[in-house]
Amino acid sequence: MRAESAPAMSDMPRPPAWGRATALFANFFFIILAYYQVKAASRSLLIEYGGSGALPYAWVYSALTLVVVIAAYHVIVERYERVRVVLASLLVFAALLVMFRTLFTPDDIVSATAFYVFVDIFSVVLVEQFWSLTDSVSSADEGRKSFWFVGTGGLVGGVLGGLLASWLVTYTPLTTPDLLYACALLLLVVWALNLGMYRAGIYAEVHAAPPREAGSWRVMFRNKYLVLIAVLLCCSQLAQPIVEFQFLNMAERQYVELDVRTAFISEFFSILGLVSIAVNVVVTPVMHRLFGAIGGLMLQPLVLGVCSGLFYFSPTLWMAGAMKIGDRGLSYSINRASKELLYIPVDPVLTYQAKAWIDMVGYRFFKGVGSGLILVAINWLSPATMAMNLSWLTLAICTVWVLAVAQVAQVYRSVLVRA
Repeated sequence: MRAESAPAMSDMPRPPAWGRATALFANFFFIILAYYQVKAASRSLLIEYGGSGALPYAWVYSALTLVVVIAAYHVIVERYERVRVVLASLLVFAALLVMFRTLFTPDDIVSATAFYVFVDIFSVVLVEQFWSLTDSVSSADEGRKSFWFVGTGGLVGGVLGGLLASWLVTYTPLTTPDLLYACALLLLVVWALNLGMYRAGIYAEVHAAPPREAGSWRVMFRNKYLVLIAVLLCCSQLAQPIVEFQFLNMAERQYVELDVRTAFISEFFSILGLVSIAVNVVVTPVMHRLFGAIGGLMLQPLVLGVCSGLFYFSPTLWMAGAMKIGDRGLSYSINRASKELLYIPVDPVLTYQAKAWIDMVGYRFFKGVGSGLILVAINWLSPATMAMNLSWLTLAICTVWVLAVAQVAQVYRSVLVRA
């Protein structure tokens, strides 16, 4: 159904702010709960049939595929009402999960890679859909008051999702591939929740989305400040696949049985979520109060650099886990909150145009570049010491990252003054 033929969401009665925030919290909670049923499974299956060496290739394939998918997705969103696109995509993803399990069960390197790419795409699309709708139904004042709470729903969903996946493969007859059914079932719960939220007026829009300018990346490159923000993302995403490769390489060595490895990775993701929640609730407010957004941005590269150095001297799974927590645990919490603060003094239309490129296309593109660096490095490194020696690459990226934050700090002050 065309967007223009449907009742306008902005004409619907709006529930109270606390009601909307609670519903959005629950929505994000179930989205991430569903995703975490297959997040560890996709990694464990790929390791099972291709080894950790197949991971960088999967990340490159995912980056290339996502560029095409996102372009097609934005065309669909511009033609059809966003809520209807969300409802349709949830049903499509649930059906594809069942199809993967029944017709295309991941049992070789090709199907395992295809499944990994699919999981990566479905997570990006669902999260982008969620925040796009949340932004359109929230005023700036509501966002400042409630987005921390709404975002925490996703963190809690990650914690419980990892525990649920581990419990299912450990204490029930379900195996790792069967987690696709659990994810599909939860996506149907998300579909029902979104339909109820739509009918209750939760998705009544506060304002129309700013117009998209074709080629928004050109808008970004004409603004030095936005370019520097993109550089921060570049550093983060260059380091992320290296750290994940090191962590999963060590997990592959220690856990050789598929379901045991899936349970371990799921439980680890739960620990990662708990750390993110703790940092979000305790550390982030203190850092922002004492050192502002720049202090929050500086924390992740410093912690990651220290953990990478320690992993080089003690290349164990648990040290790799500490490095992974120093990376994603801070990225999902204080780094994201600090990065969002950088956009506040920028013109809203300019922010929307550039942010779409930075957060969607740039996010996966830079991760693909980081994966390419791994592929180059492993050709020169011994398999026995490969994970350990990749720490030098991470340390180099963290050094550039810290320098980039220092550059952002200088421009940020002037942008705040002008604003």
